Amino acid sequence: MRTSVWVGATALAALIAGAAHAQELKFPPGEDAKFNWKSYEDFKAAHADLKGQSLTLFGPWRGEDEVLFNSVLAYFNAATGANGKYSSSENYEQQIVIDTQAGSPPNIAIMPQPGLLADLAPKGFLTPLGKETEDWVKTNYGSGEDWVKYGTYKGKDGQQGYFGFPFKADLKSIVWYVPENFEEAGYEVPKTMEELLELSDQIVEDGGVPWCIGLASGGATGWPATDWVEDMMLRTQTPETYDKWVSNEVKFNDPAVVGAIEEFGKFAKNDKYVAGGVPAVASTDFRDSPKGLFDIPPKCYMHHQASFVPSFFPPDKELGVDADFFYLPTYASKPELGTPVLGAGTMFTITKDSPAAQAFIEFLKTPIAHEVWMAQASFLTPYKGVNLDAYANDVLKKQGELLTNATTFRFDASDLMPGKIGAGAFWTGMIDYVGGKDAQASADEIQKAWDGLK
Repeated sequence: MRTSVWVGATALAALIAGAAHAQELKFPPGEDAKFNWKSYEDFKAAHADLKGQSLTLFGPWRGEDEVLFNSVLAYFNAATGANGKYSSSENYEQQIVIDTQAGSPPNIAIMPQPGLLADLAPKGFLTPLGKETEDWVKTNYGSGEDWVKYGTYKGKDGQQGYFGFPFKADLKSIVWYVPENFEEAGYEVPKTMEELLELSDQIVEDGGVPWCIGLASGGATGWPATDWVEDMMLRTQTPETYDKWVSNEVKFNDPAVVGAIEEFGKFAKNDKYVAGGVPAVASTDFRDSPKGLFDIPPKCYMHHQASFVPSFFPPDKELGVDADFFYLPTYASKPELGTPVLGAGTMFTITKDSPAAQAFIEFLKTPIAHEVWMAQASFLTPYKGVNLDAYANDVLKKQGELLTNATTFRFDASDLMPGKIGAGAFWTGMIDYVGGKDAQASADEIQKAWDGLK
């Protein structure tokens, strides 16, 4: 009798625990066909031996993104029985360096930019993810070899190793517009850079202003201009030249870079092209700049900014209806450059190896690990194996398609350069350029600052 009561109590406890797990899952497994539940069930079957194991994850996501990532982590915990816990810090980048050097790292560290990997891998603080995972990313991600490159560094033994698994991506090579404004004026979305310039001229001829551009951002004023120049580099130069520019092998005052700055200038230094005229470009806050799209009549027709900018749109505007985007096109005269995409992304690294840590990297290879976040908000992935229909809206879906179809992916150059350049001289140099200095003189000043680094 005691045995049967004990067994019954245990079964009840397990049932309650199972129900609690089910309640934690944002989308009940098996209930919505847009999710790849088979990938979840297959992963669950392969990793049932992790019950009770702990897994610590430390990353940069706070606020809403922390809630959303935890909704993904819940599926890993439910599938494996492991106890994965995520934490963050306001000073994440400094803290992860301190923790690894002190010998008390998390199992998994989520890196917001490749520079941290480049710093930690040679010191032996990262565990290689292996050739199989490297090959998987190359095969299954849009522009997979580029993503692998950003996760590959020399280890403590001096040998190249693959350390960073890419997950959440950001997209910058896009132009925002209001479809209704285009429709009323009879404008069509341009397919080439030549057509984009022709459209800008047509808008001026029709009495309108084609662009809203704002570079002000407090102490970071100038950074939006760096995105323009980086996009122009990818549309006028090879990816290899872009990489050499990032490493200072191609100097900032090289004709290739000066030319890209001048391409940006075709838009930003033309009084007829920008709302408020050229003087307003440097003084307009980047958060206020896109609002001109929604004025009646429109203050401008187009705005070049990253995938995050809708958070600064008026709250009553519906993406895909009141606002949409198109890919910043390439030059018809340079077809060999393909369809490059500028952006950023987070990398998952193992900083304290364990079976649960290895399993979590395997979990990231499942479509469900991506689709759960895709279906909610603010998430893009270059993983070609996901169901694009799982995205929360059509705008995110189209952005996801750009990532999976990209022929080249490059991280924001200013984030990869030394801080005093990418987050200093580059910013101020672009403000000087828009303020009247020519491209060559501005580039000379930036290179002078780089040469002065010790």
